[in-house]
Amino acid sequence: MKNRILILSLPVALMFTSCNAFLDLEPEAALSPEQYLTTEENIGAYATDLYTMLPKHERSTWGYWRTDADTDDMVAPNPSDKYAPGYWRVEQTGGSYSFTDIYRCNYFLDFVIPLYEAGEITGNASNIRHYIGEVYFFRAWAYFEKLKALGDFPIVEKPIADDLEKLTAESKRRPRNEVARFILSDLDKAIEYMSEIPPVGGTNRLADDCAHLMKSRVALYEGTWEKYFAGTAFVPNDTDWPGAGKDYNKGYQFPSGDIESESKYFLKIAMDEAKIVADKYALTENTGVFQKDADADPNPYFDMFGATDMSKYPEVLLWRAYNVAIGIHNSVGEWASSSNNGYGITKSMVDAFVMSSGLPWYAAGRSYPGDADLQKITEGRDSRAEIFIKKPGDKNLHSPGGRNSREVEPWPVITASGAQKYITGYAIRKGLNFDGAYASENSSETGLIIFRAVEAYLNYIEACYEYNGALDSDAGKYWTAIRNRAKVGDYQTTISNTNVAAEGKTDWGAYSAGDLVDKTLYNIRRERRCELMAEGFRADDLHRWRALDQLIDADEPYHAMGVNLWGGLSDNEAFLKENSGGLSIGKNVSDPNFSTYLAPYHIMSNNRVYNGYNWRMAHYLDPIAVQHFLITGDGDVNASPLYQNPGWPVQAGLGAQN
Repeated sequence: MKNRILILSLPVALMFTSCNAFLDLEPEAALSPEQYLTTEENIGAYATDLYTMLPKHERSTWGYWRTDADTDDMVAPNPSDKYAPGYWRVEQTGGSYSFTDIYRCNYFLDFVIPLYEAGEITGNASNIRHYIGEVYFFRAWAYFEKLKALGDFPIVEKPIADDLEKLTAESKRRPRNEVARFILSDLDKAIEYMSEIPPVGGTNRLADDCAHLMKSRVALYEGTWEKYFAGTAFVPNDTDWPGAGKDYNKGYQFPSGDIESESKYFLKIAMDEAKIVADKYALTENTGVFQKDADADPNPYFDMFGATDMSKYPEVLLWRAYNVAIGIHNSVGEWASSSNNGYGITKSMVDAFVMSSGLPWYAAGRSYPGDADLQKITEGRDSRAEIFIKKPGDKNLHSPGGRNSREVEPWPVITASGAQKYITGYAIRKGLNFDGAYASENSSETGLIIFRAVEAYLNYIEACYEYNGALDSDAGKYWTAIRNRAKVGDYQTTISNTNVAAEGKTDWGAYSAGDLVDKTLYNIRRERRCELMAEGFRADDLHRWRALDQLIDADEPYHAMGVNLWGGLSDNEAFLKENSGGLSIGKNVSDPNFSTYLAPYHIMSNNRVYNGYNWRMAHYLDPIAVQHFLITGDGDVNASPLYQNPGWPVQAGLGAQN
């Protein structure tokens, strides 16, 4: 039996599994650093415990449904406060401003690096280096989470004693671009230390290519953020930048000279790092066909997302494993074979998929079947729509499942409540495993992809266009490879026939800073959206593109839409049988006078987004809780070295000011 590591939320002593018994380690807290962090085995265990920082499936949902639900891709059972100004408020305590994970990494590095350099750690030197590299990676990961949530953030490289004066001194927020540069430097160290193949665990464990891909991700995020937020309070050196009011930031200059050069600095790194990965890994084969029964030919691309062992797919660089035998499981199979646990993709997401010819649906003429018949909504479309979007009558499972699973996909039950409700009428099966044994509550061992190589292809294409204003030969090659796998026509056909204004009616990615982008850039974003559907990227992408400004007090507020309910579905006998309780306007379905499409948040008027989504500029970043100002200001928020994020007050219980 080959060794395997389960990167799960377990105590250190249970993190490593193989054909041997669990390692018999004493709990970390029972040992001093001098006793504990001096051997390869214990250093490896400490690094492994940090894998809890990475994404995981929630017990009842595919790991990224909740992340993508607050976007134009998906909706959740309840709308987010972010789209209802006044509901998202400054907290007294808690929030995103914390150092817990950063401290864990700093504690390790501060103690271990001197010992390593002195040759005082016993064990295999290459393995020790790899584990040290992992900790550098995790510090970078933790800082990237802070960069996305808060922007400017203190850069702390050592564990800090519980001393108010020292803590206050270390609380000075550094400009966001400096934080991004620090993250990239940590990833450089991770690449330097980590091996191409980890000591144990295979693709359940980090390798240097994961750090290259992460560098590309971070650099693309910061490069595009600085481009689209230039001239606002959300980047350093703008006159409204709140950091300008602190003495320690006075006279700040961008290392590259100005914000445009700084943006290009990051975009070039995004290109270079993405190319390293993209040139090394081919994409998993896609037959373009959904496997309708157990005897039909499998589709490796589809199977990759629902696999219990993802190590056989080279495109998957890192994945999280599950093991029912040791109590680590999920319910992904149960809900991927039914209602998606109350989450649903939107009409906007469905419309993003072009026809197999490459033409957008509105330019396809008679080859577009329309959306009135749910059994034909993906007919003639991008194969990713065909294989991942469910249609009534499809066979979800090739063997019987549990009580909430459906072996054959039903007509959507939109009148149900809670987890059983098809909230938009649309559902997806990304992550579905055909084995009914995994389709019962807490019985699934479906893995979760954390890094896959196609992201590098997409990152390069976007960074190249943002950097050069045009696509180079590598970008064209990568885009063609993605299209070929999707069984879709030439991307130039799509670009030439795109009406960005029409797309912008439902696709937020058509905008940056309130203006429509050009056809090429829009289609780069569209490709990313379709390829990474339900993989947790959409919210981050919309933020870094500044793609939500058009929702601010819009003349025509945005409403999430689902299936074409009143255009034929409401007369379908099979559909009405599944919804035997009846369609009741204002109670379980929206009014046909409002739209022929089901509007899941425009049913009951007490819904906070009943009148549409609204946005505030402040919502691009999280507020810092008042507690942190009081602690670092010795009870006086004005004496704190911290400053609040743009548009947020330093008073608990209040919403964004603008």
